[in-house]
Amino acid sequence: MMNAATALLHDLRGIRPTPTMFVLAGLAVIGLVTALIRFAFGIGAISNLTNAYSWGLWISLDLLCGVALGAGAFTIAAAVYILNLKQFQPILRPAILTGFLGYLMVIVALMVDLGRPERIWHMMIYQNGHSVLFEVGLCVMLYTTVLALEFLPVLLKRTPWHRPIHLLHAATMPLVILGVVLSTLHQSSLGSLFLIMPSKLHPIWYTPLLPLFFFLSAVTVGLAMVIIEASLSARAFKRPLELSLLSQLARAIPYLLGVYLIVRLADLAVAGELALTVQPTQFALVFWVELLIGWVAPLILLANTRLRQQPKWLLAGAGLVILGVVLNRFNVSLLALGHLTDQPYFPSIGEFAISLGIISAGVLAFALVARLFPLFDGERAGTQETIAPATSGSPAG
Repeated sequence: MMNAATALLHDLRGIRPTPTMFVLAGLAVIGLVTALIRFAFGIGAISNLTNAYSWGLWISLDLLCGVALGAGAFTIAAAVYILNLKQFQPILRPAILTGFLGYLMVIVALMVDLGRPERIWHMMIYQNGHSVLFEVGLCVMLYTTVLALEFLPVLLKRTPWHRPIHLLHAATMPLVILGVVLSTLHQSSLGSLFLIMPSKLHPIWYTPLLPLFFFLSAVTVGLAMVIIEASLSARAFKRPLELSLLSQLARAIPYLLGVYLIVRLADLAVAGELALTVQPTQFALVFWVELLIGWVAPLILLANTRLRQQPKWLLAGAGLVILGVVLNRFNVSLLALGHLTDQPYFPSIGEFAISLGIISAGVLAFALVARLFPLFDGERAGTQETIAPATSGSPAG
């Protein structure tokens, strides 16, 4: 064990900090200091939140967008282990790490927003079984644990502890199934949060199908996030881009976008609210910006086989999908909730500092793990050792 720790420390000392790493570390420190000010002097000291806008940047970006962007972990794990699509094994480890770090960032942001992190355990003791928030909190807690267990074998490879690795390998399939179930529950339940606000949410975005829309968009953006992560990692670590693999992954995105668009427009038509989308209002404008830029444009782009096989267009299409889901979450949680008040809200510098600090810390953690542990190594499908080797009934190996 001492030899493993010494080797890890040696590798850590051998990392040469880059200017980007210094910037990320600086933003993370600024975010930490701002968070400490928030805990010491209250939320009003750094935030522009009001009674009219009790959910601001932290909920819209760090929670709603963060949870959606972390959906790539369960989609890729389900593809590899449940659908038996072994060709996606090379991108499984980074996807699970991205999901795990994403959920950790969500939890940190929630603790900053709620303000009493030492009482986070109260959710389990004084729970309200009828609350959607309780279901979301429970599923996020359990799924973060599942992601940690799924990724733990990678970390343990640098230790002499082989028995825990074998035990985790044997539990791979149950963990994947549990992760898919938990992800499905809380991704859709985030949409269910807004079902209790029919009189507050703007009619363009309020619909009983919100849980379905949140789940569909999370699966879609999860695939897009895997493409973004793989593309940026290839550039940052000077690795060959898995273009053919990512292109295959991107083939599913237009179908998901198409289903979403059809159901979304059909739902508006059935509810008799399609006319609201052509009125000269800011709500109609942002609705079409969200739909055209974040859904229609990437659908057209990624449905084209020639463009999908070019790195820049593949990256652009995935980026547009992410932009569309981010716009959707902001439209639902901020714009649509604020249509009945004339009180303006714009995030303060402190709110931006904490959000940027959390994101920067996550990116920096990914870079450090990628340099210290076998995140990308292995061989191709069929012979590649993935996050878990072959088990009975498992497609790996």
